[in-house]
Amino acid sequence: MPGEEIDRPNPQPLPSRIDDHVLQLAVKLDKEKLDESTNTGLQEFRRAANYIAAAMIFLQDNVLLERDLQFQDIKPRLLGHWGTCPGLTLVYSHLNLLATQRKQDIIFVVGPGHGAPAILSSLWLEGSLGKFYPEYSRNKEGLHRLITKFSTPSGFPSHINAETPGAIHEGGELGYALSVAFGAVMDKPDLIVACVVGDGESESGPTATAWHAAKYIDPQESGAVLPIVHVNGFKISERTIYGCMDDKEMVALFTGYGYQCRFVEDLEDIDADMCRSMEWALDEIHKIQKAARSGKPIMKPRWPVLIMRTPKGWGAPKKVHGQFIEGSFRAHQVPLMAAKTDSGELKQLQEWLEGYKPDELFTKDGGVVKSILDIIPADESKRLGQQIDTYGSHEVLKIPDWKKYGVKEGGQASCMQTIGELLDQILVDNPKSMRIFSPDELVSNKLDAVFNHTGRNFQWDEFSNARGGRVIEILSEHTCQGMLQGYTLTGRTGLFPSYESFLGIIHTMMVQYSKFNKMARETSWRKDISSINYLETSTWTRQEHNGFSHQNPSFIGAVLNLKPSAARVYLPPDANTFLSTLAHCLRSTNYVNLMVGSKQAQPVFLSPEEADNHCRAGASVWKFASTDDGLNPDVVIVGIGAELTFEVIEAAAMLRRLTPNLRVRVVNVTDLLILKHEGGHPHALSHEDFDSLFTADCPIHFNYHGYGDEIKGLLFGRPTLSRVSVAAYCEEGSTTTPLDMMLRNGVSRYHVAEAAIRGAAKRNERIRLDMHETLSGIRHDLAKVQEYIMENGKDPSDSYDTPSFDGTESKHRDVGYAD
Repeated sequence: MPGEEIDRPNPQPLPSRIDDHVLQLAVKLDKEKLDESTNTGLQEFRRAANYIAAAMIFLQDNVLLERDLQFQDIKPRLLGHWGTCPGLTLVYSHLNLLATQRKQDIIFVVGPGHGAPAILSSLWLEGSLGKFYPEYSRNKEGLHRLITKFSTPSGFPSHINAETPGAIHEGGELGYALSVAFGAVMDKPDLIVACVVGDGESESGPTATAWHAAKYIDPQESGAVLPIVHVNGFKISERTIYGCMDDKEMVALFTGYGYQCRFVEDLEDIDADMCRSMEWALDEIHKIQKAARSGKPIMKPRWPVLIMRTPKGWGAPKKVHGQFIEGSFRAHQVPLMAAKTDSGELKQLQEWLEGYKPDELFTKDGGVVKSILDIIPADESKRLGQQIDTYGSHEVLKIPDWKKYGVKEGGQASCMQTIGELLDQILVDNPKSMRIFSPDELVSNKLDAVFNHTGRNFQWDEFSNARGGRVIEILSEHTCQGMLQGYTLTGRTGLFPSYESFLGIIHTMMVQYSKFNKMARETSWRKDISSINYLETSTWTRQEHNGFSHQNPSFIGAVLNLKPSAARVYLPPDANTFLSTLAHCLRSTNYVNLMVGSKQAQPVFLSPEEADNHCRAGASVWKFASTDDGLNPDVVIVGIGAELTFEVIEAAAMLRRLTPNLRVRVVNVTDLLILKHEGGHPHALSHEDFDSLFTADCPIHFNYHGYGDEIKGLLFGRPTLSRVSVAAYCEEGSTTTPLDMMLRNGVSRYHVAEAAIRGAAKRNERIRLDMHETLSGIRHDLAKVQEYIMENGKDPSDSYDTPSFDGTESKHRDVGYAD
């Protein structure tokens, strides 16, 4: 589909109907000339960076134009995005100047991640690329390699990623830069994160909510974000929303968000405009921080935001084949796509590159002139590509002995209430390196024990302002995820608790983060970081009161699809195993940890010591519920997930009563990835260990919390899978009762018992002899329970009495499992 046709380049927005007095809210600054040396340094830095960025897209040889360009100098595949690059190099040059003059620690988060040529060229100019990659040193050989290898299999990719020094954000999927930036400054009081948000990215939902993240920054304890909205007016093939909004509309919008708005748009003297604007912004940030740190915090401070209006693809050819390039969507990617075969485009490319006058910018040995070096911080640690917080500042958490918080075996406890006490102490012991990011569900999820010693950190709320709260609650999963990423990638540890059904909202964000972390692990210079930790509760099994919309365990599958080096999925069956799992996950590094569990009170099957052993093994035979401790079974029944395991235990008790001759082994799996075929995951059991747990030839029935295909996929590749049956969530639900949810999805105790009998009948003639009669009785009991639920709107009163296995007959005691 063709892009829209425009009759002029860089079209301005039509005037709005908002009263002109709104413009009084925009920040006006006296115009000041830069001194000549600073002005020269900034302009020459930008010319050099833009020259390199453009050359990276096109050239495979003759990188300094030492002769006229020929077709063989042009890469066979032209890949890259030019349109955003001139704006990014403008910002980069001024951030380096700010770091030089103010001795300020600055991280640069780039929303338009496809602008990698701009960032890589700037990193090369400041010497940061050569620090981490000696083959890209600041000399002729390093420059040749940077330009010729860009967007090839042996060079840097077309998007910013973890291989890019200074980067803490992938940028490939738009929408997350701003929330990542806000997460990064938390508990870093001296840090500024400058964040460029493109006007295309600004149309995304995650960005729209992330503007409110400033309301969760306590200037007494944290640094600040300087957002820079880059309005170049165009996306891939049409204009942007912000590009069609005039200054009055933009001021009204950002004033409502809580910001002071400063426009940077003087194209005749853009460096003076940007320099003055950045100095003003930094001064405003310091005023807000000084007030908070002197004990007189400003309520609802108006943080600065810069609105930068520059043309799309600034500096590119004005027209190609009669069509506008600079100032139009056609500058978005490669302005001269036929430069390798069209002599006219090749000539335009040469004229474009020569316009930067590279002979004035680079020395004979490929270095850069002194005026450029003068605006780069002499202290290498202040350079944007060498900020230690972006690659090497991991803080190890202090984790107390979780067994002190253990509960007595045989009683009842909510997993979430139990771990809430542990989390409370972890927050106390790690007051500057641990935070919880939650979509307004901590109390609902029974984790409110964390508020014993801390609070929420919502700075615009008079009841939580300036109190140092360690909990961020905002009803945007995207913003929680972005802040968690920024916090984690700058060395700290976070936890993201959520309703199970809504974690899927951030599925692709989690995948993008995992890709970033995969590439980070493959560099030699990025250090370990804490794992990213998800706590999934309010699960489908106990969301019968909220209905079908709240019944969705699909995030498990999203994590399972990650690289085995990253994916970790745990389904602890009781409070003690959850304590062990949480402590392990918070100590771990470089993983994506998903913990799934119940918030309702339920049986405590294992003592703290047993739980520790069980979690270390990932699975074990539960001898107390098995026949003869699980020796010589006819069938193996496996519970995975708290409520699903309870149904397995109930089924084991039922089988003792109904079929005393059936020999059953009960297994619980808490580490889901032990099931993966041998060698398929670091936690995968060897075939020998698998057979010792599940036997080599007995029928096995899995009762699983997630989707059945997940178990089948994990087991694929193991021998004799014909003996395996799987019951799992199958998209059946409503507003109903807990037991009815199990019945509807075929994972109830009755269904488990039937599967066990059918499996055992293949090996035990006595069971096969009575199978039809026994199953008829079970189905009759199931029908009676369904009838009772339909008539009474509740489960039978003894549905959640936990069986004890003291003899052949099962006995029950009420442990209050239901609400």
